[in-house]
Amino acid sequence: MERDWEPLPPYRAVLAVDARNFSPLNSAGQRAVNAGIQEVLAQTLATIGMEADWRHHTFGQHTGDGYVGGLDPILLPGLVGSFPEALSSALRGWRSDYLDDLQLRVSVHVGPLDDTGIGDPMVHTHRLLDEDLLRKLLDRADPKVTNTAVIISDRVYEDVFRSGASTGKTVAGHYLQRIAKVKTFERPAWIHVPGLDWQLVDPALLETRPSSAPPEDDAPSTSSPDHLPAPANIAFHQHGDGQQAQGYQVTAHFTGGRND
Repeated sequence: MERDWEPLPPYRAVLAVDARNFSPLNSAGQRAVNAGIQEVLAQTLATIGMEADWRHHTFGQHTGDGYVGGLDPILLPGLVGSFPEALSSALRGWRSDYLDDLQLRVSVHVGPLDDTGIGDPMVHTHRLLDEDLLRKLLDRADPKVTNTAVIISDRVYEDVFRSGASTGKTVAGHYLQRIAKVKTFERPAWIHVPGLDWQLVDPALLETRPSSAPPEDDAPSTSSPDHLPAPANIAFHQHGDGQQAQGYQVTAHFTGGRND
């Protein structure tokens, strides 16, 4: 019998990155920094055992101030666990004539995508990357101390940490739940900043007031990310236990702070 349905595209893990302070660079600087981002990505993924996987990633494309590519979702525990700290370490060795310190925002999502990379999971990945708190954290941070901010979708978090798979030194407790709100997009997500212990941060400092909400009558609210602790206060280290995840193909995106 002829079927009246069609199969889903293969599941991909989507990895996306974006650089802070990219727009002020001239054209030569932008080309150099973009090439450097791709080199840092390749170096970092090789460090955590994904060199061959990255060499064959799908729908790879630069985004001007970043890069995005698709990977096998079985790699998600590594992208969620080992990748953030390895990337942060690689960025400390960053050298460029155009940008003293490179800070990257990273997003990771998973879903059905064909080889073009066009589809809802890709849009979801980039919406996560534009989450305002992710930008503000890097804006407030000392770039020599904090150079990486990672956001993963709720689906990735559940798949990885409920699977029981090992994620290396990074565990569930390193991620803070957040409702990502960008344009009409509003989904639960999880944020991780290498070296930051969320238990030492007042959750009220991470809240944002909806743009339509009127200001308070009294003193300015400390629930805005504008009142995050000074850079020196967002470089704590956390240790804890956590669970782990299962795989589809994964999409990750890296990006920088507000001035990109």
